[in-house]
Amino acid sequence: MMNQQKIALLTDSCADLKLEHIGDDPIFVVPLIISWQGTKYEDGVTITAEEVYDRARTELPKTSLPRPQTVYQTLERIRNLGYQKVIAVMLSSGLSGTYNMVRLAAQDFRELEIHVVDSLSGAIGSGAIVLQLMEYIKRDFAWERLKTIALRLVENTKVFFSLDTLEYLKKGGRIGKVTAMAGTVLNLKPIIAFEPNGELGSVAKCRGSRQAHSKLIELARQVREGHKRYILLTAHGGAPEAYPDYRAEVLRYFTDFEKHIESTIDATLAAYTGPGLLGAGIVILDGVEDA
Repeated sequence: MMNQQKIALLTDSCADLKLEHIGDDPIFVVPLIISWQGTKYEDGVTITAEEVYDRARTELPKTSLPRPQTVYQTLERIRNLGYQKVIAVMLSSGLSGTYNMVRLAAQDFRELEIHVVDSLSGAIGSGAIVLQLMEYIKRDFAWERLKTIALRLVENTKVFFSLDTLEYLKKGGRIGKVTAMAGTVLNLKPIIAFEPNGELGSVAKCRGSRQAHSKLIELARQVREGHKRYILLTAHGGAPEAYPDYRAEVLRYFTDFEKHIESTIDATLAAYTGPGLLGAGIVILDGVEDA
């Protein structure tokens, strides 16, 4: 692998990157914290999304930032492994203070050049940004060029999710109560997306799963329209039975992607969304490398 500039990538557990995504690449993940009945768990390390869904039936777990010592220890590990530069792509500042925590921690590592990026996204959206940056690092793109590309990838990434209910987001304070009530009362499938400021917003409501699947595909096709190069994203959270058919339906409409990245939702976002989530997204690559 070409990495003559000794660049590592840092992200958090909400990027939904699994071992099969990371492999041997220098991608380091700090877990957010899940709290339930007085016990703290590390997202993806000591608790899974499936456990969150199960526990949320009786009490909604609380989520919080990564432990500061974990962030520092991870940066120290990166430095000790001989890396000299770091691009950190963190969960949307509209949902979490993780981005700001890492930005402040970076100031204490003078021997590392650290560029911290607000993904304004989460789940496989921020994960895809990390994986694409890794491709450019392997191609030995210059440091300043990588920093520009990172921001372009943020601008060009759009993900949409269908939920069984907005009730979890309402309880977690992540979306407006009026919108949440309307979805619950009418028994509709809400579609949510990250807004330009990185907060979650409701973009549509659909009657039934089939209409929700069609809407996800329609929204992704609108983003892809007019572009030649793109990455296709699909994901699910607590929907293992529905996902294969949904995935197949998406792949009938998208056939010319450069890559298809898929994953499952992490434990932190599972606490926000509840089970039954399906996701679709697009990362536009047109013009990204023109830096």
